[in-house]
Amino acid sequence: MFDSPTRAWVALGANLGDAQATLLRAFESLARLPQSRLVARSSLYRTAPVDAPGQPDYINAVAQIMTTLEPLALLHALQAIEQAFGRERLYRNAPRTLDLDLLLYGEACLDTAELILPHPRLAERAFVLAPLAELDPDLMIPGRARVAELCLAVADQRIERLI
Repeated sequence: MFDSPTRAWVALGANLGDAQATLLRAFESLARLPQSRLVARSSLYRTAPVDAPGQPDYINAVAQIMTTLEPLALLHALQAIEQAFGRERLYRNAPRTLDLDLLLYGEACLDTAELILPHPRLAERAFVLAPLAELDPDLMIPGRARVAELCLAVADQRIERLI
C-alpha cells in the first residue's frame, strides 16, 4: 500500500440504458472506493462513439480521486464497479452499460500487459480531454503536454457539454 495519497484520474462512459443516470450512480460508487476519496467530477458530456459506427451516443465524464490504492488495485476496483453495473466485454468497442478507464495515476508511467499509464489513447479523445480540461486545464500528461494544449488537436471531434 502506498503511504501518501496519489491523485488519479478516471474516465467514465456509457451508451446503454439511461447513461446519464448510470454515470451519476458511478460517481457515487467511486466515492465509496476503499482507501480513496472522490475529489472532483466533471460535467457530463454527450459524444459520438469512436470506432463504433451505428451505436448510440455516449455520455462521458471524468473523476479525480485521491487514493492510497496501488495502480493495479485501483484498476481492479474500477473493473469491479463496471461488473456491478452489468458491463460485458463482448467485443472491442462494444456498447457499454459502464466503462471506467484509469487515465492517470500521479505521474506514473507504466506499461504492463494489464495496465498502461498514462492511458494510451488519452491524447486522441475529446471525450476524455474536454472533461479533464474542465477540471484542470494545466494538468500535465506525462510524456505528452498540458491538457489544454492537447484539446486543440481534437477540436474537430463532436462533443456537447450537458447541463
